[in-house]
Amino acid sequence: MWDLTIGGVDFYHLINWFFIYSFFGWLWETCFVSAKKGQYVNRGFINGPFCTIYGFGALAVYLILKPVGDSLLWLFLGGIVVATVLEYLTAVLMESIFHTSWWDYSDKKFNFQGRICLGASLGWGFFTVLLFRVLHPLVEEIVGLYPQLAGEVGVCMLTAGYAVDFCFSAAAAFHLHERIPAWEQALNDMQGELLVKVRETMGTLERAKGFTIDSVKERLEDVELLKELEEKRSALMRDLTRELDQRKQAMAAMFGHNVSRFVKAYPNLNRGYRIHKEKRDNKKQKKS
Repeated sequence: MWDLTIGGVDFYHLINWFFIYSFFGWLWETCFVSAKKGQYVNRGFINGPFCTIYGFGALAVYLILKPVGDSLLWLFLGGIVVATVLEYLTAVLMESIFHTSWWDYSDKKFNFQGRICLGASLGWGFFTVLLFRVLHPLVEEIVGLYPQLAGEVGVCMLTAGYAVDFCFSAAAAFHLHERIPAWEQALNDMQGELLVKVRETMGTLERAKGFTIDSVKERLEDVELLKELEEKRSALMRDLTRELDQRKQAMAAMFGHNVSRFVKAYPNLNRGYRIHKEKRDNKKQKKS
C-alpha cells in the first residue's frame, strides 16, 4: 500500500504531506479568523487541527502543476485555475450534501455565486508559488525527520482519529439545515425587538440634545452634534449585531458542541439553506 504511486509520488509521502498541509491550513485559517474576531475560533470541519480542503488542495495543485514547477508564471496562473476550480467544486459539493454554505464571497467584488471570487483566486495563485518554492521543500524535510515505520504508524493513528472525528462532525452538520429555519425566525424576531430599542434609545438621545422636529434645520448645521449622534448610532448597531450573534450561538449550543462550533466558525451557514430552499420552491412552482 505504501509503495502505491500517484503522479510519480508514493502513497506514504502523499498521506504524510496531506496531514501536514491540512494542519498548516487549519493553523492559518484559525489564526487569521481568531485575530479578526478577537477570540479563538476553530476553523476546521472536524474538532481536530486539520482543514481537509487545504490538504487535498495542496496535493492536487502540486501533482497537477509539478510538470511546470520551474516556471513562476505558469505556477501562478495554474494555481489560480486549479485551486479556484477545487474551491468551487468543494463549495457545491458541501452545499449539496449539507444544504449549508461554509464560506461566502457575496460581499466581495467579482465573485461568482458567492462561492469564488477574484481576490481569493489571485491569492491561490500566490499561494501556489509559495507552496512550490517554500512550503513543499519544508514539508518534505519534515517527513524526512522521522523513520518511515514511525510515519506509517503515526499516519494510521491519525487516520483512525480523523475518521471518528469526521463521523461525529458530519452527523452534526447533516442536521444543520433542519434547524436553520427556526433560528432565522427567532433571530428575525429578536432583531425586530432590538431595532425598536435602538430607535427608542436614539430618540431619547436626540431629544436630550435638543434635536426635535422644530429644530431640525438649525441642528443640521451642528456638525459636532451630528457626528456624536452618528457615532452613537453606529455603536448601538454594533451592539445589536453582537447581541444577535451571542443569541445565535446560545441557540446552537443547545444542540451540542459541534453545532455550536460550526455556527461560531462559519457565520454564512444559512446561505446554502436559502439556495436549496429557493431551488425546492422553484421546482414546486414548475410542477404546479
